[in-house]
Amino acid sequence: MKRFVFAFAVAAFSLPAAAQLTLHGASQFNDDHAFTKAMVRFEELVRKYYGKPVNFVLHKNSELGLEKDYFAYMNQGKAVDYAIVSPDHWNKVLDADLLKPIADEIAQKADVMLIGYAGGGTRNIFANKPVRNMAEMKNLKVRVQGAPIWSRSFAAAGMSPTVIAYNEIYNAIQNGVIQAGENEAAGVEQMKFYEVGPNLNMTQHAITIRPLCFSGKTFKGLDKDLQAAVLRAGREAGAYGRQVESSEDEQKLVALEKAGKLKRVPFSDRAQMKKAVDPVIEAYAKEIGADAIFAKINAIK
Repeated sequence: MKRFVFAFAVAAFSLPAAAQLTLHGASQFNDDHAFTKAMVRFEELVRKYYGKPVNFVLHKNSELGLEKDYFAYMNQGKAVDYAIVSPDHWNKVLDADLLKPIADEIAQKADVMLIGYAGGGTRNIFANKPVRNMAEMKNLKVRVQGAPIWSRSFAAAGMSPTVIAYNEIYNAIQNGVIQAGENEAAGVEQMKFYEVGPNLNMTQHAITIRPLCFSGKTFKGLDKDLQAAVLRAGREAGAYGRQVESSEDEQKLVALEKAGKLKRVPFSDRAQMKKAVDPVIEAYAKEIGADAIFAKINAIK
C-alpha cells in the first residue's frame, strides 16, 4: 500500500507594500517532530537564498487547528502562508517527479503549491491487542482517515475501519469505541498512542508523504528573487524532512520499546495483506483518474 498524505497545508494573507514581509506557517506538532524540523529548515533556507530580511512565524502544537484547517486557510488567503500537510522505491518516485500532475491539479483548483515532499515514516497498526496475522486482524476495529481509499483498503484486509478525528483516537481506544489506529513512530510518540495501544503490529502498510505547501496567493505577491528562494528552499527542506523522519523512525521505536512503553509485534502476513488490498487501490486510482500515475509508480524498480 502506498500512502499520499497532506500533513500540513498553507494559506496566505496580504500585506501593505511598505510592511516587512512576514510568512506564517502551521504544524500540528512540537519542535521535536520531523514535520516541524522540515519547516524550520525551510525558513532557514529561504533566508539563505533570498539574502534579504523575511520574518517567519511558525504556529506549532495545533495552535491554528488541524491539517484540514491549514489547507482551508491557505485556499482562502488567511492566517497561514506555508506548512507541511512516503524508503528506496518511495524516494525514486519523488525524485522522478511522478506526482507533478497531482501538484498541478491542486495548484489549479485550490491555488496551493506543493513545493517539496517530506515524510518517510513507515506506518504500522498500534492496538490494544497483538495482531500477528490476517486471522487476528479480522474484524479489528481500527481508526482510519476520511478519504474513501482508507476505509476500502482496511476493509479489504478484513478489518472494521471507522473514521475518527485524529485528536480523538486516544480517547476512542481508551473508551472501547475502537481497538486500534495506525501511524508512524513520530506520531505514536507525539500523541502517546502507546499508552492505549501498546502493541505495535508491524504491518508496514504505508510510507507517509508530507507535501510542503505554499499559498499561491502569497507566492504571486512575492518578488522574483523571493519566489526562486521559496521554490529552492521547498525542494531542499522536503528532502531534509525525508532524511530526518526516515532515519528517526527506527530510533524512536527502539527507545519506546526499551522504555517498556510499547512492544513491536511481528506481522507474518504482509504479502497476503498486500494481495488483498492491491486490487482496491488499483480500482480507486482508476476511479479518480490517477491510473496513469499509479502505473508509472509501480513501474519504477
